Amino acid sequence: MEVTLSDSSQVLADLNQAADAVAAAFVVLDNWGPSGGRADQYASDVVADQVVHEVLDPLGYGVLSEESGILEADGPVVVVDPLDGSTNASRGLPWFATSLCAVDAQGPWVAVVVDQANGVRYQAIRGGGAFRDGEVLWRGDSPPLAEAFVALSGLPPRNPGWGQFRSLGAVALDLCAVADGRLDGFVDCSPDAHGVWDYLGALLVCAEAGVTVADAQGRDLCVLDHAARRTPVAGAGALGSQLLTFRQGF
Repeated sequence: MEVTLSDSSQVLADLNQAADAVAAAFVVLDNWGPSGGRADQYASDVVADQVVHEVLDPLGYGVLSEESGILEADGPVVVVDPLDGSTNASRGLPWFATSLCAVDAQGPWVAVVVDQANGVRYQAIRGGGAFRDGEVLWRGDSPPLAEAFVALSGLPPRNPGWGQFRSLGAVALDLCAVADGRLDGFVDCSPDAHGVWDYLGALLVCAEAGVTVADAQGRDLCVLDHAARRTPVAGAGALGSQLLTFRQGF
């Protein structure tokens, strides 16, 4: 089947099928340890990547995956993190996800992020809203910094005065939790630590839910380059601006 750039509903169905295939593979997976390949790669990463390709490749999609690099094709490119939070998964911590985002000439187009530990599903189509398990997501503002509940990746040099913070270990879910209100913001405190697969699906969910995601250095976050790294910061309303200014200070 040839997918065209007008078939957002079909693309959404295909991305959901890929995420479901990962979930099915995890049910029977008995090795959650290191893959024996790349130092930071787990067997679960390899299995998840394989089943995503088994779904998307025959449909004509290009794929940019953390695990297997870039596969070019005639169809839209899907940016994939087959298993975001694989260290959490290997240790039995229930905060890991599959993230997929189809990209067109205008940027992030259709996204699916599935919390594989808890079965929660986020979906977004550019201009069509964001959803968590079918419920519309929207948050046009956040609490003041002193009351904010913020997720971090890496260690900040200081506390700028937020209420509480957590380091949860899966950026895609961290950002989606900002979109659904469980968190108020996200700050990547490490220098250029995240590839586009880590955040792009959740970026579209956030954008459609009224949450701004920006790179701390002002760069485009939608970059189809396996080697590129970015520093995402997220929040709604004034809090997003405060967190971005804080991150730009170090």
